[in-house]
Amino acid sequence: MQTFYVWTIGCQMNFADSWRLEEELRRLGYLEATQAEQADLVVLNTCVVRQNAEDKCIGRLTSLKGWKERHPERMLAVMGCFVGDVDALQKSYPFVDLFIRPSEYMELIHYLCDHDLLPVDRTALPAQVPVSMHVPISYGCDHHCTYCIVRIRRGRERSRPPAEIVGEITGLVERGVREVTLLGQNVDSYGRDLSPAVSLGDLLHAVHEIAGLARIRFLTSHPADMADSTIQAVASLPRVCPHFELPIQAGDDTILKRMGRGYTVAQYRALIARIRSLFPERDGLPGCSIATDVIVGFPGESEAQYEATYRLLQELRFDAVHVAAYSVRPGTPAALLPDDVPPVEKERRRRAIDDLQAQIVGEINARFVGQTVEILVEERHKGRWQGRTVTNKPVFFDDNGTDWRGRLARVRISWSGPWSMIGQVVDE
Repeated sequence: MQTFYVWTIGCQMNFADSWRLEEELRRLGYLEATQAEQADLVVLNTCVVRQNAEDKCIGRLTSLKGWKERHPERMLAVMGCFVGDVDALQKSYPFVDLFIRPSEYMELIHYLCDHDLLPVDRTALPAQVPVSMHVPISYGCDHHCTYCIVRIRRGRERSRPPAEIVGEITGLVERGVREVTLLGQNVDSYGRDLSPAVSLGDLLHAVHEIAGLARIRFLTSHPADMADSTIQAVASLPRVCPHFELPIQAGDDTILKRMGRGYTVAQYRALIARIRSLFPERDGLPGCSIATDVIVGFPGESEAQYEATYRLLQELRFDAVHVAAYSVRPGTPAALLPDDVPPVEKERRRRAIDDLQAQIVGEINARFVGQTVEILVEERHKGRWQGRTVTNKPVFFDDNGTDWRGRLARVRISWSGPWSMIGQVVDE
């Protein structure tokens, strides 16, 4: 075996796992193929958080059956949240060589070594690291949201020791990484399972001490677990970006209780108010940004309950709303409830919130026109340099004479839309 190809779908944790798997494969001497059909080793890193994601995974897996039959000597592995009952999967997909549970990518490395499936040329060719990297700080989740399959597939929360995380980030910075996002299914409960216990705020302070690191982000948070010490850490540490990912999921207390979320709408409102009070506007621009997630069409959601969610989004004016129509996840408690909101109505509700959010974020971003913002430049995209503000706003600018990758740039915004902004560099 000489070449590999990794296909990834789903959450940031999956993409973080895939990057680490690719690094390990390169250390063994594998080269990356540009297409799955050309590779000696194909890995599918999968997601089943919603039905459409699961359908894509099944479609991609099925499409490789013929390739595997034509090339039985090549290897096909499946990892991620699609991997539940391994025995059942092996019966359904006998052409797959190895099923790997979420985030257990080293199982594949051990398998390759144990079966002597290593390249003849063992020259390691590590890839250039991105400017911004996701670094997992915990795996799994201890919450029992009734609609969510993550805990079933990923298990209980397991936090990584702070020293291990700091060591990994230090190594990434030495290779050129300028920004890290501390990643977990629920970062706010980080460290409670360690002895002695630590907090996300403690970890933010530790990571902030790493020389050469320009910015620090974290996601995803849970409204029931966000501690004031975390908010205070963001406010006091200049390299921690004031951007919060706080899923509300629904704007009605009955639906929230049925979802098993563990907070009320009033408690969520109070949390948002607390955050915004510590990050007042500066020079006419918001001092922080907040994104949220919403599920529409949850079992039993009435029109009035949906309207309550819609009004809450109007009131709180988030910088981003990730909205999805509810889909049944087998094995979850919510799967026992009648899926009684028709698909066409779910889609109507989803589109209405999308339209509302496009209007709101368009208005928020319009305030940036004429203002100068600092961005960390990550890459070139369609001929323009691309980066993000500390509040996670994508900004593009033209400059063919300078290599801006990994640098901080001050950009005066000349145009804004709901999803991005364009400007010109004002100085270096």
